[in-house]
Amino acid sequence: MGEHAGDIRGRVLEIAAPDYTNRFGTHVDSVDILMAKEGNPQATIVGDLTDAPQIASDSFDCVIVTQTLQFVWDTRAALATLNRILAPGGVLLATVPGLTKISPPEDEEYGEWWHFTARSVRRLAEEAFGERNVDVQAYGNVLSAVGFLYGLAASDLSPPELDARDPLYEVTIALRAVKR
Repeated sequence: MGEHAGDIRGRVLEIAAPDYTNRFGTHVDSVDILMAKEGNPQATIVGDLTDAPQIASDSFDCVIVTQTLQFVWDTRAALATLNRILAPGGVLLATVPGLTKISPPEDEEYGEWWHFTARSVRRLAEEAFGERNVDVQAYGNVLSAVGFLYGLAASDLSPPELDARDPLYEVTIALRAVKR
């Protein structure tokens, strides 16, 4: 997220809490928080990413969707909604899991349907945003994958151990898509 801090600006929508907006946002005018269900006191919008008619089209300059799309059955519809609610020139910043364990509380509440590859994220995002408007990066290597599966924290590995990328061990996939 840090490398795209300049994209977190204007009117921002983030899932569950404004963590990344608060940490990296520059020139943020306002932040809305989206939740699929009632109960989060920080939520300003309750709705389903696959069909959110209550969110006006062309509303947000940036939408941040971290580790969420694996809980959405119809990811194509969610990406179409995200494209629709972004203002022209607006940016979607998203992360999804590659190699990971199932997340029990969220799986029980929403269902955990997908784990992705850089290729699958690129193809899905290009369908919604167009081929030239999508950048996908995969992060991970065998050591970070094993460490993650064993429950190690990022601080348990050195920066060089974390920074090494191996396309055979995609732990986290990051997406940046721009609405044209």
